Order: sequence, then structure tokens, then C-alpha cells
Amino acid sequence: MTALTIIVGGGKLERRILTIMHERIIKNCMDIIILTELRNRPMSGYDVISFIHNKFRLLVSSGTVYSLLYSLERNGLITGTWNERKRVYKHTEKGMKTIETILTANDSIKSFITNILKVQATS
Repeated sequence: MTALTIIVGGGKLERRILTIMHERIIKNCMDIIILTELRNRPMSGYDVISFIHNKFRLLVSSGTVYSLLYSLERNGLITGTWNERKRVYKHTEKGMKTIETILTANDSIKSFITNILKVQATS
């Protein structure tokens, strides 16, 4: 987990904080993002990198994406097959059940995150 480190200075502190948080959330939830998008179509590692860049304006390294894809495959959530010179990934039954469970729990997840972000009054 990356610690939130910001050097105070300049008038754009809020934007920098939001940018850092955006990047952290995307990187920490990338497995969920990948599983969610695989419901729509099979994808290669390059497709995943392009999707994340186009949708979230975040360029992630190929090493990050491929190690995550291999991890998802080892855990039985996706399966990869060679298609010409690239490996294309799709859901397994376990992967579909997992992402459906996560998406069904959407309200619970929102509530959990809201509770994390609530400011507690100090006495």
C-alpha cells in the first residue's frame, strides 16, 4: 500500500490529492475493473492497458497488468488462451460468480467506503 505523500506548496494541492487518490483507487481495484470489463469481451494484456488508459486516463505498466492477469489466472478467476501472438483472457465460472457477487454488494461497498471517509469529531 502506498502512503499518501504530498509536498505542500503551490495552489493546486486539492487537485494533486485527488489525482493521487484516483490513481490509488484504480490500481488497488484493478482486479475488479478487469473482471468487470471481461464480462463484455475477452481481452489481452494490451487491451487491458488501453482500456484503463482510455477510461480512467491512467497509464499502468505492462508489468503491473500482466502480473495481475497471471494472478487472476492462478486463482482460477480467468483463463488465458493463445490467439496468434497474444494471450487473450476470459472469465471462468468462478470469475463470473466472483464479479457478480462484488457487483451485487455495490450498496454495501459504498456504505463501507463512506464509513471509512466519515470525519469523526474530535473532543
